[in-house]
Order: sequence, then structure tokens, then C-alpha cells
Amino acid sequence: MKIIRVLVVAVIVGLGVIAGFIYSGLYDVSATSPHGGFTNWLMSTTMNASVQRRAKNLSVPDLDDEALQLAGINDFDTMCAACHGAPGRDPQAIGQGLNPPAPDLAESSARRTAAELFWITKSGIRMTGMPAWGASHEDEELWPVVAFMTVLPGLSAEAYQSMLAGAAGSGHHAANGDSHSHADAEIESGGHRGEDHPGQDQADNGEKPEHDHSSHSHGGDH
Repeated sequence: MKIIRVLVVAVIVGLGVIAGFIYSGLYDVSATSPHGGFTNWLMSTTMNASVQRRAKNLSVPDLDDEALQLAGINDFDTMCAACHGAPGRDPQAIGQGLNPPAPDLAESSARRTAAELFWITKSGIRMTGMPAWGASHEDEELWPVVAFMTVLPGLSAEAYQSMLAGAAGSGHHAANGDSHSHADAEIESGGHRGEDHPGQDQADNGEKPEHDHSSHSHGGDH
């Protein structure tokens, strides 16, 4: 019984210490404060296991169709490039302020399956700034983006621009004159990074991110 009482007291004291730390305000929730090694490992390991589990049974269509890939590059440039960057192009202001930073999709696409890329694009990743594009897009509007990402790792900056020029008029966003990025999706949903997910989101400087809607320079693991 004495051991049990000691354990109960230890648990109560431990919970009190944790609660005290939470309410103390000592933890820095700013997006400019980097995560520690253990936090990075915990988040990435949990995320990867979750994505692999949920994507393993997805049915993947034929993604080798060049027309599908051309439609996908327009949508990629509209939906993804602002945060993730593109070959020869750094992320825009919104992407530079994300914590954790949005991954380079040329690298992610080389090591993830098409099913995983689709699941992430559709479902988003909480506490990272990566939106769930499935909330505003049908599956058939997202598979072209995945089709393009399967060829993204092999594209140079020149090849990317050439493919983008050849894709004029292709894709869901080009066809509908619709152009929104990670930032636009968040504005449309009324969300503001940093309110609910401490330490994971973009720095809030009170200014709306700039987007170049004239040159396809707009924008998540993935």
C-alpha cells in the first residue's frame, strides 16, 4: 500500500508540475522559435506513421498520362508553390514564415508513394499550415496534382517553366479562373495560423501575404 500511495503522490505532483508549466506562459509559442530535436522527431514520426496507415489502401489511378500531368502543374503552381517553392523558385513570404517549414516537394515526392501524396493533399496535416484541399476540391481535381508531383523530382528550373508554359489553359484552376493558395484557403475558412496550434505556424506580422497571380507564382508535407 505504501508503494501505491507513493506512486499516486508522484503522479499528482507530476500533473501539478505540468499544469504549472502550461499556465506559466514560459513556453514560447512564436513561429520564430525552433522546435527541439525530440519535438521534431515526435511530430515527424507520428505524422509519417499516420499517413502511411491511412494511405495504404487507396486506389491509385493511372498517373502517367501527360495531359493529367500538365493539368497538375498548373494546379501545383496555384495551390502549392507559394509555401513549398518550385524548381528554381523559393517559397513566397507565407512559406518562409511557416514553422515547421513546408517541405521541398521535389524531395518528398521522390520518397512518398502516390497514395501518400494524395492523402496528404486531400486531408492536410494539422498543426503545420498544410490545408485539407479535399474540403474545396473533388478527388478528380486533386489526382492531377499528384500526377505532376510524380515527375517533379526530375525537373530542372528550365524544364519546370517550359512545362508550365506548355500547360497553359490546362487544369482545374486554369479552366475555372480560380486561383487560391494555402493562404487563400486559410482566409476563406476564416482561420488564422497560430491561434490553435502553438509553435507550428507562420509569423503574424499583421500583413496579408503577397501573391503574384499574373505569373502562376502562388501556392503543407505535402
